[in-house]
Parts: sequence; C-alpha cells; structure tokens
Amino acid sequence: MSNTTTVSGNLTRDPEIRYTREGQANATFGLAVNRRWQVRGSDEWEEATSFFDVVCWRDLAENAALSLVKGSRVIVTGRLEQHVWETDAGERRSRVEIVADDLGPSLRFATAEVSRPERQPAEDEESSNAGRSDHSAAERAARAGA
Repeated sequence: MSNTTTVSGNLTRDPEIRYTREGQANATFGLAVNRRWQVRGSDEWEEATSFFDVVCWRDLAENAALSLVKGSRVIVTGRLEQHVWETDAGERRSRVEIVADDLGPSLRFATAEVSRPERQPAEDEESSNAGRSDHSAAERAARAGA
C-alpha cells in the first residue's frame, strides 16, 4: 500500500527554515487546498478548504525557503504522517502533515523561472551551516521576484 499523495494549493505562511544540530535543513509551511464542485441538479457551487502543514528536508527545504512566499501556488508530492498526542487536560489530539518528497510552482495561473543554486561540497557543509541563520522573508521575496 502506497502512502504518497499529491496536492496543489497556496502557502498560508512563508516557509520557516531551521537547521538540526547535524546541519540538516528543515523547512515548514502551511498549505491551503481548495475544492470546488457544482451541486448536482442545480446551478449552485460549493467550496471547501483543507489545511495542511508541509515539512521539507535538506536541499528541498533550502530551495523552498529561498523560492516561496505566502500566497505562492505550489504542487506538493509526499507522504502523509499523522501525529497523535494527549493534552494536559487528557484530550486526545491529532494532526496530519505532508512530508514533501518534491514540490514546485503551479503553472496554472503563473509562470516560473528555474535556476540551480550552487552547492558547497559535503565536507564543508558542517562548518558553513554553523553560522547560518533563518532566511528572512525579504530575502525570499527578493529571490522569488528575481
């Protein structure tokens, strides 16, 4: 049984990038997925929106943080992962997130320019990530508009 899904939607917030102690990039963002359908036998339309948290790792995380901003329309392919926990009040909660394997801009309503970023050799990554900070929204917006 496969646990792969593909969704298309709009970012609800800018990607937030962090780095693990080992230097692996991790980016998260929210995604709103809209569905619209016509009510059978009428001229009326109905709409529903589902919200997902999307998690990206390594190069995909860095590329997402540099390329995407709130409102960007993207296509995400990945696996569903459910987290279950209990609150202090004893209530059981759960959340489903998409761990992205790949993502890209949706070209349905926009155009995109693709470029390959230069990567540092693997042996230099640990020292270069040590001084890295979160990418600012202004930096992402400037790169996305370039």
